[in-house]
Amino acid sequence: MNIQALLVKIKDYPQQDIERITSAYEEAARAHEGQKRISGEDYIIHPLSVAIITAELKLDAVTIMAALLHDVVEDTPVTTEEIEKKFGKDVAMLVDGVTKLSKIKYQTKEEQQAENLRKMFMAMAKDIRVLLIKLADRLNNIRTLKPLPPEKQKRIAQETLEIFAPLAHRLGISTVKWELEDIAFRYIEPSQYYRIVNLMTQKRRDREQFIDQINLELRTRLDQMEISADISGRPKHIYSIHRKMVSQNKRFDEIYDLLAVRVIVENIKDCYAVLGVVHTIWKPMPGRFKDYIAMPKVNMYQSLHTTVIGPQGKPFEIQIRTLDMHQTAELGIAAHWAYKENKKIHNNNYEQKLGWFKEILDWQHDVGDANEFVENIKYDLYAEDVFVFTPKGDVFELPAGSVPIDFAYRVHTDVGNSTVGAKINGRIVTLDYRLKTGDIIEILTSKQSFGPSRDWLKIAQSSQAKAKIRNWFKKQKRDENIQKGREMLEKELRKLNFEPGDFLGHQQLQEMIKKFNFSHESDLYAAIGYNGISAHQIAMRLTEKQRHDQARDNHLTALLEAKPVLKHKKKQPLGVRVKGVDNLLVRFSKCCSPVPGDDIVGYITKGRGVSVHRLDCPNVQNEENAQRLIPVEWESDVETSYTVELEITGLDRPLLLNEVMQAVSETKTDINAASGKGDRNKRAIILLTISIRNVEHLRTIVERIKRVRDIYTVRRVMQ
Repeated sequence: MNIQALLVKIKDYPQQDIERITSAYEEAARAHEGQKRISGEDYIIHPLSVAIITAELKLDAVTIMAALLHDVVEDTPVTTEEIEKKFGKDVAMLVDGVTKLSKIKYQTKEEQQAENLRKMFMAMAKDIRVLLIKLADRLNNIRTLKPLPPEKQKRIAQETLEIFAPLAHRLGISTVKWELEDIAFRYIEPSQYYRIVNLMTQKRRDREQFIDQINLELRTRLDQMEISADISGRPKHIYSIHRKMVSQNKRFDEIYDLLAVRVIVENIKDCYAVLGVVHTIWKPMPGRFKDYIAMPKVNMYQSLHTTVIGPQGKPFEIQIRTLDMHQTAELGIAAHWAYKENKKIHNNNYEQKLGWFKEILDWQHDVGDANEFVENIKYDLYAEDVFVFTPKGDVFELPAGSVPIDFAYRVHTDVGNSTVGAKINGRIVTLDYRLKTGDIIEILTSKQSFGPSRDWLKIAQSSQAKAKIRNWFKKQKRDENIQKGREMLEKELRKLNFEPGDFLGHQQLQEMIKKFNFSHESDLYAAIGYNGISAHQIAMRLTEKQRHDQARDNHLTALLEAKPVLKHKKKQPLGVRVKGVDNLLVRFSKCCSPVPGDDIVGYITKGRGVSVHRLDCPNVQNEENAQRLIPVEWESDVETSYTVELEITGLDRPLLLNEVMQAVSETKTDINAASGKGDRNKRAIILLTISIRNVEHLRTIVERIKRVRDIYTVRRVMQ
């Protein structure tokens, strides 16, 4: 694949945009030169593929350029400032929006991923093209999951189903949504996926004959009425069939509406005319008609849907829409940047259609924890929609399960804060009433209202409403919440046997303030006071290091008193000593093979002294082992050799192993063992066990191996 594949997609774009896109490709190719993907292909193939997807969505030149450059800041020395200087502020902003927070250390992989998603959402709320690039990036990544380990395949696929496919649905980009869902489903439940594929293949001929019969009957009637229409049939995509089987507890042969007939006409008047014709030919099923033209979905989707009883008594769905509606159904919000005859299609109403994304900026500041932030977004993404009406006939779309409080805050913050009751269809109801599609809702307000109750946080369902309720308590009772929050935190610290004065106002607290995105110490106390964040959580984070040190000291003292055999008679020249303790038996762990220059830690074993591990060794990275860890350090006056195992991957070709061993020998390094094998993907895997002096010696060896032709990766092996 090369630039020509992209140029074909953008051949109708203005010449100056084609030149700018070509320049961005050349910059990305230079930046990624020499880099390889796990599959062994040149890395530039990935950003080029992402750019092609954005071009297929007919996005503007700025978005395509950012797609080409989206990984250069994260994976190469190129900076955001350099991109801005060469390609403009908009391209740099989009690239920064999809760049991960890789330079910040997090305690867990989940926390890092949550913060990356949070950063993406913040950038996305300012310019939705950030998400369009991220969706294209995820689509290409999930298309190329095969070379990854099975556990990583499933993790990425699960995240795709939980976050990115629903986001594509929110944006109305159905083509991307369906492919993300089906590929993710294939990796998560492969047996179920291929079972449905086989069952659909078996019924393909029957399905085609059924569609031909429908097409003939409907086209004959439409020709009589002189209505021009494009009629086509399409099967439901695989994941939607699976979801229907699970939610309705049905077998595959009990799912009758496996296909839909789509009718595309010239104007809205013809849409309703076709609907009338359909209902005269086939009997409609009660409760299965939806008018998304009069009441569009939040993602701008418009169409008429009706399910009818067709030939042989088989039900099927018919979707009726105009060509413009069909384009929006396929491209969603991406249609706002689409090119048509070298001119952009501008939808002046698209900003208000993105209300949910814009609201993220309003309420994200009231959610301190990134994991909570992402969970709130997941809820809003997964919730189905209900349509309710005001007494004046205005339509509001809300997540299923919403209550009058959610509706009140959707209308306006002041309406929500002054709510005292609600009427549904003219009847007074409680504020925890679950709204249903078609309800006419009237909110009762009072100027004498004392504002929301804390119980509303339990009743409200939408993240938007909850954030606005918290914000009210934050503003109205700030001084009270600051005092209350400080007292709650001091109480939690004392429960942990720590003096509050040793933490409050000190560096540890400032780190917590920064971590949870607060501006000042008082903001943190206020958030604790109005239950925006847990005092126990903050206290545990503040005292984490001290509790760890106490536990380590206690265990070390007990161990030394109980196990005098740990002392040895003669100091061994291993080059490591235990801080603060002399004459202990010390040995190196075989699982991670630390060498001088590595960050190390000691682990107190039962009866075998202190085992030295690399600080990043998985075998010491859990809470249970934390209590047995002890500081150790390298001695500078001991010279010895250390054994390290390297795993080297590259293109499976003749003499590759010989060339690698020759490269190592040139560094005057002893090779203790060597082995190699190839796999079905033409990838060679070489294992070398070598003796080195320190980590600098190891880096020299690794750099020399990387210069061997066709080498992909070199890494230290942890057993």
